[in-house]
Amino acid sequence: MAGQVAIQMDHVASIDIKGDSSFVMGLEAQRRGYRLWHYEPQDLSYVEGRVLAVAQEMTLHRTAGNHHTLGSKTTIDLADVDVVLMRQDPPFDMSYIAATHLLDLIHPKTLVVNDPAEVRNAPEKLFMLRYPQLLAPTMISRDPAAIRAFRDTHKDIIVKPLFGNGGAGVFHIAPGDENLNSLLEMFAGINREPLMVQRYLSDVRKGDKRIILIDGVAVGATNRVPQAGEARSNMHVGGRAEKTQLTTREREICETIGPDLKDRGMIFVGIDVIGDYLTEINVTSPTGLQEVNAFDGVCLEADIWDAIERRL
Repeated sequence: MAGQVAIQMDHVASIDIKGDSSFVMGLEAQRRGYRLWHYEPQDLSYVEGRVLAVAQEMTLHRTAGNHHTLGSKTTIDLADVDVVLMRQDPPFDMSYIAATHLLDLIHPKTLVVNDPAEVRNAPEKLFMLRYPQLLAPTMISRDPAAIRAFRDTHKDIIVKPLFGNGGAGVFHIAPGDENLNSLLEMFAGINREPLMVQRYLSDVRKGDKRIILIDGVAVGATNRVPQAGEARSNMHVGGRAEKTQLTTREREICETIGPDLKDRGMIFVGIDVIGDYLTEINVTSPTGLQEVNAFDGVCLEADIWDAIERRL
């Protein structure tokens, strides 16, 4: 099968080809004969009933320092392409939400991955609240008194922005830490959003597991171990990826949420698990394909494209 694929992403020149999942998804589409188009979110427009993008034809190369070739800019009608991969990085802000509304106008005639309406309804830290039996003690609140009461109960907590990404703004407030009030004042001065507060999970020292689900089925995982003295395990803040296998509890988590993800058109999802607890469901622009591929000798981007093509 061959056709046209438009990839809505941050500029291709900025990616790290050793770890970027959008890159290998594009390479796999190219290998299958698809014509690739590249555009950034700000290049998306609605004009008199059509959803348009100022795009460039793209060829990808597995060559460090020379990993892409782009053609001249041209305006394309996204109704004329077969698939749009919505792959720009969060934060999940109003710009992100606006893009889901525009892409919703062409889906599913043009297949958008993941389904834009479902992405809009599933911000990572809120979507998982549908599964309270899988979560560590968690609260969503902007009320300082309620947050202090939660801290009094659980002593050791994590505080993070509700719509952040990549570990930015994540704070570990240990027992005896006097900075909570100051931290809440800082967040209050930045925006009007509530915060996510969770009981600190000491198992994070053993790793924060990223599990990849394709069409609702767990297909692989990596364990991301934080540096000494760091509460965050994200790769770009120094986390170390390790080969891992799924535990019985992790399979139970995946089997609980998997059918719902598939029904919602979430073809490619990455969930995060610490110890026995689900901590995030990443549906916007999940990562982790290349790490799993390297450890397990698989090609998960091919499995994603198989799932896409079953829908075309």
